[in-house]
Order: sequence, then structure tokens, then C-alpha cells
Amino acid sequence: MSKFKFHTEFEINASKKMLFPYLNTASGLAQWFADDVNVNEDKVYNFIWDGEDHKARLVAHRSNSYVKFEFLPKDDDEHDKAFFEFKLDQNELTQSVFLRITDYSENNDAEELEDMWENLILTLKETVGG
Repeated sequence: MSKFKFHTEFEINASKKMLFPYLNTASGLAQWFADDVNVNEDKVYNFIWDGEDHKARLVAHRSNSYVKFEFLPKDDDEHDKAFFEFKLDQNELTQSVFLRITDYSENNDAEELEDMWENLILTLKETVGG
């Protein structure tokens, strides 16, 4: 099945340094992004949604700036791996912080994805007070 790349961004009233642990740690992600998140000894993250496991690797990161998680394929034939990435940008003039999200998955319904991310970010903002 082909994948769909979805981009969105949100302004969050919190510093990049304060936000980053919510984007790259299991405990931070579990507070807003998934029902639960665990990391095993091989550094494989297990995102749990609705009782289902979704395993991913943290494949790229830059402290206080960027993270990318790539989901492990369910079968060996899958070369086009689903991923999501979070990028924190700060407007130097206004000091506003923006969370830019790329979601590359089999879900190709942009409206559904926008609603999902808006709800997730609302939870994140409530968690960080931003």
C-alpha cells in the first residue's frame, strides 16, 4: 500500500528546551502522543495505541530541535517505511516556537490527520502549559 506524506505545524508557547523531552523520550511521548510508550534494550520504541503495539526506531535527532521515528516494517518486503518527525523552529523576531510535524503513513485522509494532530497537540499544550 502506498504512503501519504502529511505536514502540519502548530505554535506552542513553551521553549524548545522545555518541549524537546516530550518529543524524544518514552515518558514524554506517553503523556500526549500514545497510550503508552516503552523503550527496550535495543532502543526500539514501542508505541501503544488502543492496545496495539507499533514498534519504531529513533533514526535521527538533534537536541532541542528535531526527532524522526521510523516504524519497523511488519514484513520484510516493506521498503517504504512509515515515519513521523517533529521539528522545533523558533522565530527569532517574535521568539515564537513552532512544532512542525511530518507524518508519513498509509492514512491518506488529510482532514482526519489534521483533526488527529490538532487533538494530540491540544493534549501536549495542556501538558506543558503552552
